[in-house]
Amino acid sequence: MKLSRSLTAIAVSIVLTARYAPAQDKVVNPKIQEMIGQVSEARIRAIIEKLESFGTRNTMSNPDDPAHGVGAARTWILNELKSYSPKLEVRFEKFRVKKQGQRIFKDVDLYNVIAVLPGKKMPETVVVVSAHYDSLNLGTRPAGAAAGPGSEAPAGAGAPGNTTANMTLADFERNAELPAPGACDDGSGTAAVMELARVMSQYEFDKTVAFYVFAGEEQGLIGSALQAAKAKKESQTIEAVLNNDIIGTDASGNGRTDNRSVSVYSDETMDSLSQQLSRYVREIGERYLPSMKINTVFMGDRLGRGGDHTPFQWEGFAAVRVSTPNEIYANQHRATDTLANMSVPYTAKVAQVNLAAAASLALGPKPPAVLPEPRAGGGGRRPAPMIARGGGYDAVLRWRAAGPDDNIKGYAVVMRATTSPYWEREIYVGKVNTYTLKDVSIDDAKFGVKAIGADGSESLVTPYAYPPRQKVEIETVQ
Repeated sequence: MKLSRSLTAIAVSIVLTARYAPAQDKVVNPKIQEMIGQVSEARIRAIIEKLESFGTRNTMSNPDDPAHGVGAARTWILNELKSYSPKLEVRFEKFRVKKQGQRIFKDVDLYNVIAVLPGKKMPETVVVVSAHYDSLNLGTRPAGAAAGPGSEAPAGAGAPGNTTANMTLADFERNAELPAPGACDDGSGTAAVMELARVMSQYEFDKTVAFYVFAGEEQGLIGSALQAAKAKKESQTIEAVLNNDIIGTDASGNGRTDNRSVSVYSDETMDSLSQQLSRYVREIGERYLPSMKINTVFMGDRLGRGGDHTPFQWEGFAAVRVSTPNEIYANQHRATDTLANMSVPYTAKVAQVNLAAAASLALGPKPPAVLPEPRAGGGGRRPAPMIARGGGYDAVLRWRAAGPDDNIKGYAVVMRATTSPYWEREIYVGKVNTYTLKDVSIDDAKFGVKAIGADGSESLVTPYAYPPRQKVEIETVQ
């Protein structure tokens, strides 16, 4: 008799429950709890008030005014970050961007602000927390244009309410100096990143933690795209990017209110690096902040829109967008995007979720590798993960440490039904590099493995993702 897929999944779960010990109790690190408690609503409010005071932070605004516009804003952000701790390495990352299209209507110097807290044991591995500090006012809507999302999408992308497609060069030039307080979009994300830099720079981490605030997001993800490409070119090891964009409203434009949930967007590829990161944020965030619900959304972003996590995904890094599920579209890219129209307490909660995930990653071991060591000379077929049928009917999993293992306590094997979005079963297997699940078929479930540190910290899960079968051209006799 053949079992259905759902019955097979149930049978697998029963077998594991009966025959295998569960993972150890989840550890809550008191150091991380302490850091979470230091996130200050008052400081977040003060940062947003200061950002608002520059009038606009439009990337194309006058950079030479000492009190108004993008130049004054970025200089203040730089100096504020420098004041937090001598351990923070703070700098501008400057890019000279050539005139292109209507959004970049002249050559412009674009400055990302970077603050780096070097790691003590694995400094080459970086955990990034990011946001964008630039703002935008789209001005008077064209006749018949509805208030709604979409201006973050490329012009003409067809997103609902897109108000940039019909704008002229003169419109963009005129709008560059319009009031653009950008309190929620994205003063909220910038304030969260800066507050995490202040709190986390008082502590030490095994991995490097980097705090990025980008310019040029409103012109088409320009600052993040240049930063991600630079990281790829320099072969930087970025383990995770937590990008925060629009995390300041807990009441939407249609009256829906919810200050106990936040959305995490990744992508639509099952078991991708970014999806694994989103699962991690959900598990760790809810562990440390049980009052918050983390909504993992397996989409690249809100439909037809974009954020600064996306360029890092283009370059092969794990990256997610953290965003409120309750947006007020009427205020976005308008003079009404003010501190008075957002929630600082909600922003602080989302900042705490970020801190829990970023600190856990930065204190945890590297994810184990499930691919075999590369062959000398390379070439050949794409390597397959180290998972096999033991005796034909058992699941045999092998892995290897991807970094220092002196601080690794052991490993945990995870599995789930192929139709489940989350890992359903976890088995702590000790400090070994192979494990066999008796009478469990590798054809009926998804498998992964993660490293557990001596202090209970966890790595990201490395899934056993088998490469798809490649198309073969077959020759025929004519």
